[in-house]
Amino acid sequence: FHRGYYIRARAVDHCVQDFLLKTQSHPRTQILSLGAGFDSLYFRLKDLGLLRHTVVYEVDFPNVARQKAALIKRMEELSALVGDTGGEGSGVITCSGEDYRLLGVDLSELSELERALKEAGLDTDIPTLFIAEVVLTYMDNSRSDALVRWAAERFSRACFLLYEQMHPGDPFGRVMQQHFSQMSSALRSLARYPDCEAQQRRFLEKGWTECSVMDMNEFFTCCTPEDEQQRVQALEPFDEYEEWHLKCSHYFVLTASKGMEPPWTPLLPNVTVPRRGPVRMAGSVPAAACAVHSGSAGLRRYGHRSVLIKPNVILTTGGFGEEDGQHCRVRSFHVLIKRAGCWRAGCVKKESPDQRWGERLYHTVSCLSNSLALVVGGRTSPSRAGLGMLQLRFPESCGALDPDDVTVEVVSLPSSAEPAALRWRHSTTEVMFKGEKYLFLYGGRSAKEPVLGDWYFLHTPELSCTAIPVEGPAPESRHSHSACGWKGGVLVAGGLGAAEQPLGSVFFLREVERGFQWQTVETHPPLIPRYSHTAHVHGEKLLLVGGVWCHSPSVPGVTVVDLMTGLCLDYAVD
Repeated sequence: FHRGYYIRARAVDHCVQDFLLKTQSHPRTQILSLGAGFDSLYFRLKDLGLLRHTVVYEVDFPNVARQKAALIKRMEELSALVGDTGGEGSGVITCSGEDYRLLGVDLSELSELERALKEAGLDTDIPTLFIAEVVLTYMDNSRSDALVRWAAERFSRACFLLYEQMHPGDPFGRVMQQHFSQMSSALRSLARYPDCEAQQRRFLEKGWTECSVMDMNEFFTCCTPEDEQQRVQALEPFDEYEEWHLKCSHYFVLTASKGMEPPWTPLLPNVTVPRRGPVRMAGSVPAAACAVHSGSAGLRRYGHRSVLIKPNVILTTGGFGEEDGQHCRVRSFHVLIKRAGCWRAGCVKKESPDQRWGERLYHTVSCLSNSLALVVGGRTSPSRAGLGMLQLRFPESCGALDPDDVTVEVVSLPSSAEPAALRWRHSTTEVMFKGEKYLFLYGGRSAKEPVLGDWYFLHTPELSCTAIPVEGPAPESRHSHSACGWKGGVLVAGGLGAAEQPLGSVFFLREVERGFQWQTVETHPPLIPRYSHTAHVHGEKLLLVGGVWCHSPSVPGVTVVDLMTGLCLDYAVD
């Protein structure tokens, strides 16, 4: 939430201050904020001394404007910035100062709006910036379109700044629409203008000559200075990358202009990120959901770890989900057992008398034998140090038991390798070296380091760190990547890098005579950067499933990489 509001305010301030800078040679300019609500933009600009020749007009429903006017008059600090408010406002003008006008008008009544603005002194012949932050989308399309066209036709030198939602058709977009509908604030423009391209066409078709648009992931990456990005990323403990990137991919900032010389282009990027259109899908994969169990509270979680502990037995531990009617870090274990072609689900009886398990997410679980698994790392709060190692012991015959009868014992594990395990969003993968089994612990993040690029080899019999030489250029540091075994080595794909940017690289750590060697797996077309996915090797194919990617309107499905040729194909999941 903090970052979401920050990036919205950052985008608006960036564009507004660019307008003021580019028009500073004009004797007079004006800003018209549509649906301004209780926005403090005027007061911040005035306090910074940026309104020397600019008048700010704010418009909202009459009851909102009256409440804001009363608040301004009640607070000495605000009224001092406005100056002489002229006592009680008259008519639609509820508050007025030398460079500030607050009007109570319904934006959908265009003729009334135009009359009120003229009465308040708005000049259609001087440079004017229109601001609409999540406003037009609440209006009927015919009325919001008329407002966009009116602004272009009536004003000879005009700029428009729009911030709104988009992508209504994917799962995040559907929940977003449901959320606003439940607040009786339906998003009316999404069906007609579902993406950046549609919004850009809208403005160009309604009289604006220049128009640029980008989603908020692109704005943060391309229009926010690197030192500012680093400042924001370090402000507070943060580990909600998936929600952050999904939210930013569903909001955009748009700027349009006409009659401006030179053209107004505040969305010129500092750095260039390749723009991605719709992903070309090679086909669709039907997903046969097990309807009986897919709605199970025990399975509705994320940040967990599901592992095949033996053929047809899947154990799920940790993560964040719903438990006892509350959203929380999940303590219960869950098991799926396939018998006679049918999956059966149940909660595991967990034996942990001293609460060794507690809560954890973004950990790993690796099977060591038919009755033993190793838990490495994970976290509770991102502000705390990562968790260490535990063993999970389960009966060898659990595949023959009913799911509710399976028992898992949680055992503490003193180990010299414990410091290496104090991380989360990492990977542990079984590898072979000179006929011996090792767990390759790679990447992740910790309470002190936002991204790690180191690795350890854990010798499975005694779980101690073993030094094994590794040759070749090491991959970029990453977390939330995937890693799976292949030919005795490890395939590492994707992840989130040091700048919180998804990665599209694939590496193979293969056994050589002296140890291991990193090799780059070249893919064509290039793999779309993604993270928080899962990966599986099937034959000579690497399958990447789900996850998060940015700058693409579609949802990640299944990507198939041919490990012999490098051919990379994307499939939608139905």
